[in-house]
Amino acid sequence: MDFFFPYILMVQITCVKKEKMVSRKKEEEICDQVPHEEEEEDLISKLPESLISEILYHLPTRDAVRTSALSTRWRNLWQSVPTLDLSYYRFAQFHAFESFVKRFLWSNDTESQIRKLRLRFGYHQRYDMCHCDVTSWIDAVTTRRIQHLEVHGFRDSWMHIPIPQSLYTCEKLVHLRLYEVALRYAEFVSLPCLKVMHLQNNKYYDETTLQRLISGCPILEDLTIITYSELKKPDVLQVRSHTLKRIHIYHDFPLVVIDAPLLQCLRTSVSSPKNLEIVNLSSSARLDIDFPFDCARYSSSMVHDILTDVSSVRELVISNVIWKEIFEYSKSGPVLQFCHLSRLNVKFSKSDLEMLPTLLGSCPKLEFFVLELVTDNRFMCRNKKNVEPNFSTVPQCLVSSLKYVEWKRQIPGYEGEVELVRYLLKNSKILEKLKLDVYYTEMAKCAFLQELLTMPRCSTVCEVHCSVIPIKK
Repeated sequence: MDFFFPYILMVQITCVKKEKMVSRKKEEEICDQVPHEEEEEDLISKLPESLISEILYHLPTRDAVRTSALSTRWRNLWQSVPTLDLSYYRFAQFHAFESFVKRFLWSNDTESQIRKLRLRFGYHQRYDMCHCDVTSWIDAVTTRRIQHLEVHGFRDSWMHIPIPQSLYTCEKLVHLRLYEVALRYAEFVSLPCLKVMHLQNNKYYDETTLQRLISGCPILEDLTIITYSELKKPDVLQVRSHTLKRIHIYHDFPLVVIDAPLLQCLRTSVSSPKNLEIVNLSSSARLDIDFPFDCARYSSSMVHDILTDVSSVRELVISNVIWKEIFEYSKSGPVLQFCHLSRLNVKFSKSDLEMLPTLLGSCPKLEFFVLELVTDNRFMCRNKKNVEPNFSTVPQCLVSSLKYVEWKRQIPGYEGEVELVRYLLKNSKILEKLKLDVYYTEMAKCAFLQELLTMPRCSTVCEVHCSVIPIKK
């Protein structure tokens, strides 16, 4: 089936639904004007029930239920849809939400398949939690060949929803997303089909639970783990997998060990000097690394140690905080070299742009460079005087490798912008494209564009794409 076909039919269902909701008087007027043959023409209703069920599968449950008003044939079709996608806040009372879920899960044939279960609870009262057995709901669907499971627990709960142990041996599960729940002791985990696992703000029974959950997924490709300090979690997080392609870990674990030779993208934060250990990482992996907001206690030597471990990566996304520490470290020691780096995405504040020549000089094989100018909200830098970068040197990458540069200015008022653009155009010998996203008033915009046209270009094939966002005076 074509990928877009179900969505085209969804639009048709919506149109039919709107037509059924017109007043009786208008319906009679329409019938008088349309031939009888066209009146009875209903292509969607002529489809097999199995195909209609597949169409409704892609709709939220509340929208699928609404189709029961279309005709007598559609009245009960939604009940055969193998998905339940509901939010607690869509119901006037929690009791109504609970009753609907129970009726859906146990009114159908217990042998039938439920492919997707998605429940979002949000905020609640204690009474709701005490009288709601969500665990039995999850236990019911894990025995019915579920493929997609997503549970958002109670945000202000005095306890987390406990996940039953039957989840750990769900043979058909492909996508698992758990938010603010409690994962029980896992003596044995076997999830042979699981490819995507997202765990956020959950409680874990002990250190081995999370470890076994990861190791029990032999074809896992996408892993996200987000934790907060007030929750119980392992002291050591070991991520060892020969199938993982994407990892996102935002954490305050004392130690995280990464061993993923096929990894394509690693996104993580660093909260202490030695809490990240990369045992095995593909040289083609994309690394997106950052510090938590409070960065005052981190030393430049610690930053240098972390980046030395990943200096062989080819793509790097990094904040101005880390580059600032590297710059400070380089004043008294050797500059860290990223000899294999070909793609770099970095954020700078105006006060830290003096690091730019050092940054480019540390990446001799850089081909794609995205530079974003952002507001620096750190207290220690609020009153720092801006220092303009020194453009007297020409790094090796500008001469031999740099092909694409994107300059993003998310804040107005950078006086050195013209000189920066002039420097890049004048010294980049093989540059193919320079993309600019800038802010200007209408008058300043015209002056900037005129000057841009007159700037000398070292590369004969360079194209300049400029997006000017107007601002008021």
